[in-house]
Amino acid sequence: MLLSKEQREALWHQVAEAIENYIETVADERVTPELDPMKIRALLEPVDFSEPMNPSDAVDFIVKGLSKYQTHTPHPRYYGLFNPAPTPMGIAADALVAAFNPQLAAWSHSPLAIEIERHLVRAFGTRFGYPASDTDGTFTNAGAEANHTAVLVALVRAFPEYGTKGIRSLEAQPTLYVSSESHHSLLRAARISGIGAEAVREVPVDTDLRMIPSELQSQIRRDRKAGCAPFMIAATVGTTSAGTIDPIIPIAEVAEEEELWFHADAAWGGAAVLVPELRHLLEGIERSNSITFDAHKWLSVPMAAGLFITSDAEILEKAFRIPTLYMPKEAAGLDVADPYAYTIQWSRRFIGLKVFLSLAVAGWKGYEETIRNQTAVGIHLKDSLQAHGWEIVNKTPLPIVCFVDTEHPQGRSIDYLDAIAGEIVSSGKAWISTTKLGGGKPALRACITNYRTDGSDIAALVGDLDWARGRVLGM
Repeated sequence: MLLSKEQREALWHQVAEAIENYIETVADERVTPELDPMKIRALLEPVDFSEPMNPSDAVDFIVKGLSKYQTHTPHPRYYGLFNPAPTPMGIAADALVAAFNPQLAAWSHSPLAIEIERHLVRAFGTRFGYPASDTDGTFTNAGAEANHTAVLVALVRAFPEYGTKGIRSLEAQPTLYVSSESHHSLLRAARISGIGAEAVREVPVDTDLRMIPSELQSQIRRDRKAGCAPFMIAATVGTTSAGTIDPIIPIAEVAEEEELWFHADAAWGGAAVLVPELRHLLEGIERSNSITFDAHKWLSVPMAAGLFITSDAEILEKAFRIPTLYMPKEAAGLDVADPYAYTIQWSRRFIGLKVFLSLAVAGWKGYEETIRNQTAVGIHLKDSLQAHGWEIVNKTPLPIVCFVDTEHPQGRSIDYLDAIAGEIVSSGKAWISTTKLGGGKPALRACITNYRTDGSDIAALVGDLDWARGRVLGM
């Protein structure tokens, strides 16, 4: 495990060179890999750990393997699932975190790291409109953990004995409310929190795929009459499939009238708050009790960096605090909090540094310009597709484009659209996908998720779609 100073210097140089080469050349690679499990297993089989491998050879093995067998999400023609090219400062931050290896369970062990994360939580909370004095939160592995946190704190707020006596202590079935276009992590959170998937009520959406507030209120009142115990509403701020934003203010009004915890799942779309001309899309989000936000999506830091932010400064400790005898006590008496006492995680990596360094170097203005540019590229993609006979079937100002083919009788069928996506992906020219909207209407989906994607990449994608159309029609 120990390497000499000379070996370490050579190793750092090799890794830095590999990273720089990848950044410079990824746009020349296939976007997608050959999917052959047997080849990959055969590649790994000689590495049986019976003999030590030379450090340089080990790094070279991984670099070549990842170059060949990975969908290159940092590629400018990856139009996918919110997996962007990481910022250089984010890459540097992850390397520093790996070297210093801070443990963020106890404040006294990593005071700077913990204060950096709390500083970021307040900074983002105030951007969303929360008062700085009331803002609390934590970094999470990703949005799924943040949504899970939201469900748990909402349960504790509604049912104070839930944390000690569990679900069996509750006199009625808890119910939570999401749109039918919401992220499935909320369904999973219901499962693993013990209330069960049937506790989740999927509220119908309108023709723009936005939750219908009147339907929400009607469902809540029906559930109360049936003996259930509504406790939480989750609005989606930028759905995964179509980028739509639920009507935040009317939902907030329902939540306030019904006295339910109001959560905003803004994992991707929340970044719109950083752009003045997009800020109105999130009007009312400051009325939420909590927000999910993923910095590894539109802020382009390396995976994974989620945030749970709340305007209730006490709820996290109510939900998670467990007294222990063995945790460090050096900070006792100081005006600080130990993260293990207010998060799902105990031992935890310094997630926030890649956000801190990226934001420190780019500034709010830098991110504002980046998000504005990606939004403009999304508009260009919509215009280009329409000019080539593709119909846009989602309505959002955010850069997710869902579309069908108007030049073929089967252009709205899932088989046809799957075939188009399959041709694109298997060619390695780009990555797009199919999805289903509004109760099952199929569509192709492309998202601008990379700050390097520009007009030439859009022209290439539209050309590739025309090529794939010809291939499918010629079969």
